Amino acid sequence: MNDLLDRIFELPARQRILILVGGVALVFLAYAYFFYWPLSAEVAQRVGQRDDLLRDRARKTALVANLDRAREEVAKLNGDLRAALAQLPDTKEIPDLLSNISSLGRESGLEIIQFKQRPEQFEDFYAAVPVDILVRGAYTQVAAFFDKVSRMARIVNVTNVAIKSGPKPEGDVVSLDTSCAAMTFRFLDEAERARIAKQKEKEKGGK
Repeated sequence: MNDLLDRIFELPARQRILILVGGVALVFLAYAYFFYWPLSAEVAQRVGQRDDLLRDRARKTALVANLDRAREEVAKLNGDLRAALAQLPDTKEIPDLLSNISSLGRESGLEIIQFKQRPEQFEDFYAAVPVDILVRGAYTQVAAFFDKVSRMARIVNVTNVAIKSGPKPEGDVVSLDTSCAAMTFRFLDEAERARIAKQKEKEKGGK
């Protein structure tokens, strides 16, 4: 080792400088090869893993926020559905609904002359249920009847109201015959919707 150093010191200054620079460069290359480059690759890998984790956390945070919104929307839709179901009965409830309308007329003091359900009118997901009504009584009783019908939870539209004099009044009470068309609605079940859709397709084919 000493002989090698002696030979190096005996060389011209320029060669000694080149050997020194080369040795330093060799040391740096060895450091880079054995320590820096592997460490740099590991750092890059760790940074990539960190970025992936950050993106995954952001995605899951967004999912949680969307889940909360979705739950709120589902709750609102359920509330809307319950409100719609309260307004549109199904087939089994129609007789009770019509009976309630008739009872409201009698409670108002009216005489029910006619209460006749006409054929239903079918749409895509509901059916309109028309009823012809003829009642007899005082004007205030008719007004009370219409007011009670308007306050029902179910949808009931009253149209085509016509009023004419009734039988000869007894005392001071003027009796009126009032006719109207009441329209309520009901949901169609799946079987009815399928049958109506099939019937409409058949009618289109016939044309």
